[in-house]
Amino acid sequence: MTDHDRSNADLFDRACRVIPGGVNSPVRAFGAVGGTPYFVERGEGAHVWDVEGTRYIDMVQSYGAVILGHGHPVVVDAVSTAAADGTSFGAPTEREVLLAEAVCARVPSVEKLRMVSSGTEATMSAMRVARGFTGRRKVVKFAGNYHGHSDALLVQGGTAMASLGIPGSAGVTEHAVADTVVAPYNVVPELDEDVACVMVEPVAANMGLVAPIPGFLEGLRAECDRVGALLVFDEVISGFRVGWAGAEGLLGVTPDLTCFGKVIGGGLPVGAYGGRADVMDVVAPVGPVYQAGTLSGNPLATAAGLATLDMLTPTFYEQLSGRVACFAAGLTSAFSDAGLGWQVPVVGTLSGIFTGTEAPTDYAGATACDEQGYASFFHAMLRRGVALAPGAYEVMFCGLAHTDAVLDRVIETAALAAAEVAA
Repeated sequence: MTDHDRSNADLFDRACRVIPGGVNSPVRAFGAVGGTPYFVERGEGAHVWDVEGTRYIDMVQSYGAVILGHGHPVVVDAVSTAAADGTSFGAPTEREVLLAEAVCARVPSVEKLRMVSSGTEATMSAMRVARGFTGRRKVVKFAGNYHGHSDALLVQGGTAMASLGIPGSAGVTEHAVADTVVAPYNVVPELDEDVACVMVEPVAANMGLVAPIPGFLEGLRAECDRVGALLVFDEVISGFRVGWAGAEGLLGVTPDLTCFGKVIGGGLPVGAYGGRADVMDVVAPVGPVYQAGTLSGNPLATAAGLATLDMLTPTFYEQLSGRVACFAAGLTSAFSDAGLGWQVPVVGTLSGIFTGTEAPTDYAGATACDEQGYASFFHAMLRRGVALAPGAYEVMFCGLAHTDAVLDRVIETAALAAAEVAA
């Protein structure tokens, strides 16, 4: 078999026989946009190549887990060095301490940190800690905010669920979500003294990109303080993505607990949650809230995360934010010239595409997008060598490898694709 005798269609057919839907995360199946997914063979910088040898400019970048570009030599060297010493021990390692220290040094509200292996584990654990610390049962979340796939938080979660029209999930009982209260994003809810915590994406990035309106996060902080509830920021996407200290540093609102993932693993599976020392000290073995994980603090993930964070200086974010702002302006012009009027929201280094004429502020507004229009645009871009996320409720992840030349190419491609959609 030569390098490119394999095809995406053949691999997808094989995958469907042994993997539900042929994929290990629903959005990858192209169900929201139609067609057959491409199977990535390798990546380098801002590009990926599929098994047929086709090269794409990759705007997905592992849904934000990769910020330095695919296969960055500093990260590869760090992981290779770590792997040579062993891939997992089930015992403490120095890098776990170093990564926790690095996060605590950047994020003012984080005094102690616990490593886990995914964003879902982080949010699930933070919710348990909040309940254990407060002795209360209710959790407030916001429609369109996705906090992973644990039962109690899998309600109106945006992302692939929105594309598939799934409000929750089969297998999640009424009892599991009985203590979950869902509120509209960008509206401060009135809390009562049964609320353990309010969990929020400070920058919503799972219903497209929706920024918090002025006063929203500040209002949540004040309302939590009023009733003694904890404020939990889900920064799995925004953490060390929108700025040097994440959304907390960018927006100036201090939570009690924060959940991290993606960037802090440098492209490897990782998650973490941290916050005030008195809150975190309810976690075992110090306190009564149990949480554990065989692969937590994995040597490869911590090595990759440390190497990545070391390169993410304040200057890096300043330069990337400027580049993304110019990129968004170019995309907006491309849409406008085609007569589409689509929106390109920006928060820090994040940008998105909203296939509508008025930028949304909540989940109801976000789901009013033109999903079919996005699907047509997605395929028009893909045929021209630019890979966007295969769903209208995701965002674009520019990083170090997305040079001005690369982003100019994306804008040029978008102008052609937008004209095709408009026609």
